Amino acid sequence: MIEIRNLSKRYHNHHGSDWVLKDINLTIPKGVSVGLIGANGAGKSTLLRLIAGMDHPEKGEVIRHCRVSWPVGLAGGFQGNMTGRQNVKFVARALGGTDQEMHKIIRFVEDFAEIGDAFDEPLRTYSSGMRSRLGFGLSFAFNFDVYISDEATAVGDRAFKDKAKQLFRDKVGQASLIMVSHGEGILRDLCQAGIYLKEGKAHWYDDIDDAILAYHADSDKDKTQQLLDEQNLAALEPSALSKEQIQTLRKELQQARAKTNGLRVCVAAARDQNWPKEEVAVLLKHHAQAKSRVNELATIINNTFEGIRTTARQAINQAQGSLNALASVMAAPGLADSELLILQKAEQAAQKRKAQAEAKLDEIDGSD
Repeated sequence: MIEIRNLSKRYHNHHGSDWVLKDINLTIPKGVSVGLIGANGAGKSTLLRLIAGMDHPEKGEVIRHCRVSWPVGLAGGFQGNMTGRQNVKFVARALGGTDQEMHKIIRFVEDFAEIGDAFDEPLRTYSSGMRSRLGFGLSFAFNFDVYISDEATAVGDRAFKDKAKQLFRDKVGQASLIMVSHGEGILRDLCQAGIYLKEGKAHWYDDIDDAILAYHADSDKDKTQQLLDEQNLAALEPSALSKEQIQTLRKELQQARAKTNGLRVCVAAARDQNWPKEEVAVLLKHHAQAKSRVNELATIINNTFEGIRTTARQAINQAQGSLNALASVMAAPGLADSELLILQKAEQAAQKRKAQAEAKLDEIDGSD
């Protein structure tokens, strides 16, 4: 189990001292693998370093009731003039253990890294991929209770990535993981729970899928709002909008309509008070811009699946309203034959509109 109590962290630089993490309180249960989710700069790597003990919080504490690894694949502590074998031997001795355990660790890393004779060459001659192989193998050569991973499965060639993922899978059940990855597939595959970092706060989810959905919902909302703020409605594809994005658009449409109505009243009042034409023209200009915005938003919403379906239902209701009105008129006494013929013609047209709208709705529902 890992307890995080009142944890806060900020970095002091020439830009200021903004808080990366603020008053985080979490308990990560024993045996539960956790995916860490959030936008770039949300503090995922910072939180991992704090959990691993590689950094210190500004406030609060991390209490580890288990053995926690350093970040998997970390190669920053290697000595360049020493060989791969010597580096692995040094770490094995530093962490204690018998000679037999040390030789077992060396054999594991040598077999996993698959770098051949380079294992006995100085590390300064290694490529970045070779260093990653060595660091990854060394991380899993020890039996930790919790393994920390920050995009560890994203390094190396395809074969190495597959091998690294399989090693993670083999550890699940024996130990737990706390993992950052932009690959949602690997998070769903290896993690049960999720931590969503947003605006310095940590939100715990018992199910990793719920954490991913929460992140997507906020991301969609932020992207939509950015497009709205930039007046870039043309970039929105109605058929691809999520429910959250549509809700954001509806809210914006409501505000745009209120703005249009307010400016319309201003124009009417200015005309009643005989304002100069050039002053009324200024109000008319802004009213026209607001009205154009309403039309743009309404067009996008109306072209979403729900919008198209709502339009079809409205057409059915309107046609039924016409039929109800015509039935009431035709039931009145004293109608001339010529009037009745016209009303019956209108009734047939309304019935046709209703039938077309119902067929359209059936077509929409059938394509869902």
